[in-house]
Amino acid sequence: MTTADERFMRRALELAERGRGLTSPNPMVGAVVVTPAGDVAGEGAHLRAGGPHAEIEALAAAGNQARGATLYLTLEPCAHQGRTPPCAPAIAEAGVARVVAALGDPNPLVAGRGFEILRRAGVAVTSGLLAEAAARQNRVFLTAMTARRPHVTLKAAMTLDGKIADAGGASRWITGEQARAHAHRLRSEADAIVVGVNTVLKDDPALTVRLDRPWPREPYRVVLDTGARTPAQARVIRAGDPARALVAVGDRAPATSLRELQATGAGIVRCPTRDGRVDLGALLEALFTRQVRGVLVEGGGEVHAGFLDAGLVDRIAVYLAPLLVGGRAAPTPVGGTGRELKSAVRLGALEVTRLGGDVLIEADVLGGRED
Repeated sequence: MTTADERFMRRALELAERGRGLTSPNPMVGAVVVTPAGDVAGEGAHLRAGGPHAEIEALAAAGNQARGATLYLTLEPCAHQGRTPPCAPAIAEAGVARVVAALGDPNPLVAGRGFEILRRAGVAVTSGLLAEAAARQNRVFLTAMTARRPHVTLKAAMTLDGKIADAGGASRWITGEQARAHAHRLRSEADAIVVGVNTVLKDDPALTVRLDRPWPREPYRVVLDTGARTPAQARVIRAGDPARALVAVGDRAPATSLRELQATGAGIVRCPTRDGRVDLGALLEALFTRQVRGVLVEGGGEVHAGFLDAGLVDRIAVYLAPLLVGGRAAPTPVGGTGRELKSAVRLGALEVTRLGGDVLIEADVLGGRED
């Protein structure tokens, strides 16, 4: 690969970013058409599910200049009929001579078939350029396609001494405005936001996306509520479209409570239980069937512990505030019974971002370690 190839692929990755939070259940994709003379003839990005794919946008912009050109793609072109026609045949028909892709698509409906269609049509295909950057960009989609469950990010805001509330339970506000605004950006990128029923009963959160502009996509607001204790008037139901509120209940939830919740328009997700609580794996499976690809878990500590103990957390995002509150009874981001140090959940490289006076720490979960 040449430096020019890398430059055009970086541009394709920039274009793909325009669809962040808007394309699910599809991936973010960017595309650049470059003539044999090295001129950019067309660019495209996938901006919403059901809308034109990046390849089609770029080819349309390039017109006849696509013939004999190189097409740079952040992901293998689709080969199946979905809400839009398949892209791989359209690329071949446009006369593109060469396709450079960052990644293959692990979606079972694609998984190499897009590349195969192109090669059979005589298009030269190479992949792997800036693959790591492309995989980071689409980590949610890639996890969902390979694990066949949603990608899970655990999010918390805590003081420097590791408390998510003071000893009296007060948590508003641990972080400043910039950190809270960024947290809403994380919500905007998720397909579902999950909290426990105790958080609903104590804080009555709305779990909506509040940015400086109206957000066109409303994530599911999900309550883990084995016994169906969520009040019918809870903000998590009333704050947005009630149909986007889901209450995950156990098989012994009281019928009267279920009827009251259903009367609000909220959805009921019946799940098997494990150790007296909603089985989180079953919940993720149910969400996946609703085309949820990314889940943001906002706790509290017992919910976080449950996801970690089940091995169902892929990434963490912790907002750290320069505060010390102390208190033996003050809650921490992860409850449960705890782990021995040798079996601690290991994290990958830390990504640190300053947000006003606060710090955001993000990392991928690697798993446990036995020494």
